[in-house]
Amino acid sequence: MYNSQIHQLINNCLQKKQVDIAGKDNLFYTRFVANTAAIHYLYNQLYQHHPQADQLFEQLIHTITDAYLNRPGTLKELDEEKEIKGNWFLSNEITGMSLYVDRFCGHLKNMPGKLEYFKKLGVNFLHLMPVMESPEGESDGGYAVSNFRKVEERFGTLEDFKTLQQQMRQEEMYLMIDIVLNHTSHKHEWAEKAKAGDKEYQDYFYMFDDRYYPDQYDAAMPEIFPESSPGNFTWNAACNKWVMTVFHHYQWDLNYKNPAVLVAMIDNIFFYANLGVDILRIDAPAFIWKQLGTTCQNLPEAHALLRLIKQCVQVATPGMALLGEAIVAPKEIMKYFGTGLYTARECDFAYNATHMALQWDALATGDTQVMLAAQHEILQKPFGTTWITYTRCHDDIGLGYDDYMIRHAGFDPYEHRRYIKDYYSGAAPGSPATGALFSINPKTQDARISGSLASLCGLESSLNEQNNYQVEMSVRKILLMQAHSFFIGGVPMLFYGDEAGYTNDYSYLNDPGKSYDNRWMHRPIIDWKRNKRIEEEGTLEQQIFSGTQKLIALRRQLPVVADYKNLTWLSPFNIHVAGYLRTLHETKLYCVFNFSKQVSYLSWAVFKQHGPAAAELYDYWQDKTYAVGYDHEHLIMEPYSFCLLEQR
Repeated sequence: MYNSQIHQLINNCLQKKQVDIAGKDNLFYTRFVANTAAIHYLYNQLYQHHPQADQLFEQLIHTITDAYLNRPGTLKELDEEKEIKGNWFLSNEITGMSLYVDRFCGHLKNMPGKLEYFKKLGVNFLHLMPVMESPEGESDGGYAVSNFRKVEERFGTLEDFKTLQQQMRQEEMYLMIDIVLNHTSHKHEWAEKAKAGDKEYQDYFYMFDDRYYPDQYDAAMPEIFPESSPGNFTWNAACNKWVMTVFHHYQWDLNYKNPAVLVAMIDNIFFYANLGVDILRIDAPAFIWKQLGTTCQNLPEAHALLRLIKQCVQVATPGMALLGEAIVAPKEIMKYFGTGLYTARECDFAYNATHMALQWDALATGDTQVMLAAQHEILQKPFGTTWITYTRCHDDIGLGYDDYMIRHAGFDPYEHRRYIKDYYSGAAPGSPATGALFSINPKTQDARISGSLASLCGLESSLNEQNNYQVEMSVRKILLMQAHSFFIGGVPMLFYGDEAGYTNDYSYLNDPGKSYDNRWMHRPIIDWKRNKRIEEEGTLEQQIFSGTQKLIALRRQLPVVADYKNLTWLSPFNIHVAGYLRTLHETKLYCVFNFSKQVSYLSWAVFKQHGPAAAELYDYWQDKTYAVGYDHEHLIMEPYSFCLLEQR
């Protein structure tokens, strides 16, 4: 609804700052006026009863305006180019890789020299794991930020970062970095001021004089790291207060009930946008609003905050998309794309964490029924948004799908999950996987899984046993898992090292700052002499790299796999085979994957379910044409094989 007072507030702000609303800044002005009602409504949803609500709303208006005025001209041009393309991030031409700069190549100065490596592979989108300042030994892999605007010295400088971004732009590559909205390091300037007794900054956090409120919060809140960081509060002797620390004791949760925190963090978001970031990964958004008597996860106010941030970004820096890193239950993940009037107006991206875990389920069991039982929920994603699809990332693998999905497949949820955990930790008889359980909850026996893609696929144990057949099966599994996530719709995100078959790196055990966290086993230090083997025919590195390279190239040449909400799951004629159909105009691409260690037989009837039957199917992966047979005949699929079949 139009609000003349707010419109006047904007006009006054723009006039003071000499914004040319009728000339070169007209698009910005149009966006601002168009989004004002939503910004004001969402802000009031959260803060209308706060004593400083009006004053801080005016500050928010100035922050948005300053972000636009400070935006470099080249980025404003890119904003317009992306606007013309529409939802540019739905494209089949984008493939990403996530990496730690120091473990990948040592320093930001070395990154430009690696751009040729990414181009060779086909990667044109980089996610740099956190590079901003965080205390050594208390960094949580960079997610305990002590300065949002200073690059950690061991990575380089802000100028090094800018140089990399400019060179990436010249190569038409996209960049993503993280912002940690939920918390700061206890060594952040705000936290240091709070420790010193500054009431203004104590209000930036959840701080209490005694256990009365912490005990009430703890009664409903789960523990995130029950082994290494039990509870949700830490006593700070410097200020004699209990501080909310949901993740680690050195990560202080920010209090978004204070609108000053919101304005300060939106200013940090704009700082990243104006560095040239294309996608901003919002870490742990499920936790950003706290309310007594709740789990303090996935609350409606958290969604209102994200929607408010999205509207502000849309006004000042519209070329930057937002990724909500919400690793939550399938129904909850969907809400991060927005609901109701804000459908497709909250986060542009989310991780398809549910499907990632379901792939690992299918690989362990050789049975795709649980995977299929979950798809009706995953398919609810609204048009205009997309997934990050992946086989693994820097984090652990949680079995975050619902119990009813497991029951639907005829299994007992507790026993089924226990088998999956035993399989990937190597405890199940006959399992070739070499992983480890992470964050075991002694009360519930819940746990997640650590391990590299290659090690979880059996490559590490097969090499140790010198079993050539199992080595071959492991390579097949690696490419099967990558292919399944590449063509399902969304932006594929490789995790560094996976493209060259890196197994677990156990050097983390010698580092006191990492040894307590076995997730570091799948965050390898890259050996660039070893990586040269990608050029040597027949090496494992070459087989896995060239296979991944081929998958990326095929995806790029097939517009049908862009994310236009054009995915249909095929009926399960064989419980070992998962298949989906991608369609665009007259093109039909059938993607079928055998998760079994045995040969599987797939009835040709599968390819006759959706429209007239084809006479022939061309497999892009094997460069082979199949004549479609009768329903009682079969497509024969080798163990851990897949086909990308276009109807001809």
